[in-house]
Amino acid sequence: MSNHYYSKQPTVASSKQQREWNLRGFNIKLATDAGVFSKSGVDYGSQVLIDVMQFAENATVLDVGCGYGPIGITAAKLAPQGHITMIDINERAVQLSKANAKQNGVSNVTVLQSDLYESVKDQHFDCIISNPPIRAGKVVVHRVFEEGYNLLNAGGSMWIVIQKKQGAPSAFEKLEQLFGEVEEVTKDKGYRIFKAVKAK
Repeated sequence: MSNHYYSKQPTVASSKQQREWNLRGFNIKLATDAGVFSKSGVDYGSQVLIDVMQFAENATVLDVGCGYGPIGITAAKLAPQGHITMIDINERAVQLSKANAKQNGVSNVTVLQSDLYESVKDQHFDCIISNPPIRAGKVVVHRVFEEGYNLLNAGGSMWIVIQKKQGAPSAFEKLEQLFGEVEEVTKDKGYRIFKAVKAK
């Protein structure tokens, strides 16, 4: 079975669509396709995360599980002097993110196919943002937290969106174990946004 969105190579037939979304005041055009996460449009959890995520204009930011790019591309517009790295295991999602970054005029991005952090394991970042792949299972989601912690600069932050019914309490607990300092920034329709800060 290689048609779930966390497959390396989705086999489901391509059916591209163009959509436009207003994200943080930017009109962002996004090509979507079958075989990628939330193909019909930017999912609500990602929208809630996009609405509240914060980092400096010159931050280095990593978008984990970028899909076709709504979070990372918005981040690139919010950090014009920074650099956004976008990673996803799904090669179709990676190609869409590259094309979407280009059509939205953002050049301060690098998009990489990566099994979790494999392609960026020697880098460090000021901020990690993720709508983690819940359907890949709790072990994978907790690896996003654990391995991401090691890639954050001191004082850096991790922003996570997760639904209450899909493991938000255990995710908060895991982040607390790793970071110590965690806050629930907002909640909306069952989605929780957690911000964890790495000690300086």
